[in-house]
Amino acid sequence: MIRVLICDDQDIVREGMRAILSTVPEIEVTGVASDGAEAVEMVEKRQPDVVLMDLNMPGVNGIQATRKIHEKYPNVHVLALTTYDADEWVFDAIRAGASGYLLKGTPRAGLIKAIEGTAAGQTYIDPSVAGKLFTHVAGTTVVHDTTVAQSLSPREHEILRLLANGQSNTDIAAQLFLSEGTVRNYVSAIFSKLGVTDRTQAAVIALRHGLVD
Repeated sequence: MIRVLICDDQDIVREGMRAILSTVPEIEVTGVASDGAEAVEMVEKRQPDVVLMDLNMPGVNGIQATRKIHEKYPNVHVLALTTYDADEWVFDAIRAGASGYLLKGTPRAGLIKAIEGTAAGQTYIDPSVAGKLFTHVAGTTVVHDTTVAQSLSPREHEILRLLANGQSNTDIAAQLFLSEGTVRNYVSAIFSKLGVTDRTQAAVIALRHGLVD
């Protein structure tokens, strides 16, 4: 059972999400909050697995609340909610500790998938805006993480760089003179070492930690 707390300053959004999630047997809505301060307070009382966090709210906004939750309750995953795919608040939320972000209005199946992935410790990124995140991260100062870098072999590092630059397994195989099966094995090993499950998540980690050009 995945316990979810919904935080949004709009009644219609809160109740709409509650109605959708109430139809999913594997998900329990433990409560709703109308601002960041209330969300932080409710996390302690309700102990959710995932918080669906609106960002631009009056008073304590979603970024401030995300930072507090991440610091005080590191096992609680925050999934940031945003209205626009170019919302700069998203990047601040990720820096504050959000596990990913989701566009409001995402269809039911996408919402459930995002919650399940976030609860499992994955970094969920709405596919429609992943490219904007790559561009943003690539254009900002990155933190070089030697621990992450040292976990990868030179070949894995090279394949991760190509993967993060948008190349397919076929492209990588042709460029490195490897078979596609070998590349797939390398990619699986990279995912395992980075603790991710797809190429988007791997690319974000690579960009964030300065592992690619």
